[in-house]
Amino acid sequence: MLKYLKIIALLSFSYLTAQAGKVETVYFEFDKYNLYSEQEQMILDFIIKADTTKIESIQIYGYCDDRGTADYNYKLSEQRVNAVRNLLISYGFNKNKIVIIEGKGRVILTDDLLENLGEIRSKNRRVDLLVVKKNSFGKGIYNSFQDKHVVGDRIYLEKIYFPFGSSKLNYQSKQELDKIAKILDSNNGIEFEIIGHVCCTPSYYEDAIDRETNERKLSVNRAKSVFLYLMNKNINSLRMSYKGVGNKFPLGKGEEYDRRVEFLITKI
Repeated sequence: MLKYLKIIALLSFSYLTAQAGKVETVYFEFDKYNLYSEQEQMILDFIIKADTTKIESIQIYGYCDDRGTADYNYKLSEQRVNAVRNLLISYGFNKNKIVIIEGKGRVILTDDLLENLGEIRSKNRRVDLLVVKKNSFGKGIYNSFQDKHVVGDRIYLEKIYFPFGSSKLNYQSKQELDKIAKILDSNNGIEFEIIGHVCCTPSYYEDAIDRETNERKLSVNRAKSVFLYLMNKNINSLRMSYKGVGNKFPLGKGEEYDRRVEFLITKI
């Protein structure tokens, strides 16, 4: 049993070929968030081998198994996330590339998963690091503003995401929009449309409910939040428009990616 626990405590590198990019996973022992020397060495090896010039961002998500209270596990998942983040930074990884740090709490099990309970719980005691490469979406689709754009280019802003059911901008999103405002201010010929998206809504609904307003136009409100923020940063409103498209265009990368806005270049 002890040998088994040591094995699951190691950092395992699983290379997913899905659109989401490469995912690294750190497994933890029960009720622990500290990292052992073997894990630290493997994280160091990852940093040494990683070509950071090709990495746009890393997002870190923490999880726990289903034992214990929701509040306790939420805190534990955050501690696991911070342990991995702090180690990355201590080894010289650019902290500005770590754009999302989120503890997800416990993973609730369903009855059909009880047969392999021990193994499933061990795999839920983890931190996932999502590695997103620069311009990984394809031609004409970017995940940051470029020096030059053409009409029709789309920019998926991976550092601007919304909490579930919310259209409010968080601190991280505002920081990113501050940078974008500076870019737009120095390229005042660019006109664009801000497009809002939602996740997790049944197909018979085109949009989701905004918890703050109780209106079923969450994607519109997300786009409008970005529009108003940029306008308050002195970006001329005549250069911008906004709309919501609901759940029509999921990226297939996970629900976090669908709680997003994107920019469509309409004029240069």
